[in-house]
Amino acid sequence: MKILKYIFLLLLLSFISFSVFIATQKGSFTIERSKVIHTSKADLYNYVNDYQNWEDFMAFMVEDATTRTHYPKTTIGKGAKCMWEGIDGNGTIQTFSVKENDSITQKMNWDGTEFNTTWVFKDTLGGTKVTLKSSGEMSFSYKIYTALHGGANRIIGGLFEKSLANLDKSLDYEINTYQIKVNGLVQKLGTPYLKQSFTSKISSIVKNTRIVFPKIITFCKQNKIELNGKPFVIYHTYDEKSGLAKISICVPIKEAIMTSYGSDIMSDELESFSAIKTTLYGDYSHTKEALKKSKNYINQNVITPDSKIAHLEVYTINKLDIKNPSKWKTEMYFPVKPKNSAPKVVPKTEEPNPETETTASEI
Repeated sequence: MKILKYIFLLLLLSFISFSVFIATQKGSFTIERSKVIHTSKADLYNYVNDYQNWEDFMAFMVEDATTRTHYPKTTIGKGAKCMWEGIDGNGTIQTFSVKENDSITQKMNWDGTEFNTTWVFKDTLGGTKVTLKSSGEMSFSYKIYTALHGGANRIIGGLFEKSLANLDKSLDYEINTYQIKVNGLVQKLGTPYLKQSFTSKISSIVKNTRIVFPKIITFCKQNKIELNGKPFVIYHTYDEKSGLAKISICVPIKEAIMTSYGSDIMSDELESFSAIKTTLYGDYSHTKEALKKSKNYINQNVITPDSKIAHLEVYTINKLDIKNPSKWKTEMYFPVKPKNSAPKVVPKTEEPNPETETTASEI
């Protein structure tokens, strides 16, 4: 019995000593890791800025198949949030500030331990240098965990290193796997649609569509309006020099309707038109190349553009359908005038025949 008492006292003293040791350990930490990712700064920033992509590269999500991730309505930019549950614990992360193509600041809570996390993106030779930095105060339970597993720098730093490696691998394939095909002359069918129109930075259009498309779709569901195809964007103007475009972000509907006065969602109708069609398979970062190839095709084939709009993009397979950018499909339509549509020249001496005159309302 004495031996058992001694063993019990020894274990008790060991436990107390260990607890005192843990309690006296420094609870604050700062961990930083960097890596050169072989893709552009804008692509990297946009990918990290959307929490729906984190399952593809964040180490604790990739390695734990049981992790369940939950997303609110906003997953991009300031105010975006993500929650998860897994074997290694539960947590939340929220974006508090962003500087486009430069940095993202977030706050994370993982089983009581709070982190301030910052992503910084810098152009460098061969791609973009991304720096991931976290600082915070460890909870008592996390102090125990880190003490048993080699310290916070090893645990958190190891997760950062794996995540950055996953990010490089994922982006290298997903962003750079693409195909552009100029399909040629087609007739784009018309449709009634709902829209929001405004002037946007060209670099922000994809981000804006991810906010506006769900908003219009929700409006349709709430008002029992039947959809009629994939969402699209009308580019009324597209000015590469200023980096601005006047756009309408649109969702096609089955039947034309009238929206209430003062609503930020308006109704309109797209008329059928002749167009040169180009299909982009892959990430939207290749849009400029698709535009260039389309314009070259139009010029080489001596086709006359129709200036009613710059072009139209239909998001046939998009992020709402599948996460992987390499599997997206975007159809682009550039209005053109048929070769036999040259305007008829009427001599000044010719008087119009009232019986054959066509009015604007009849066209």
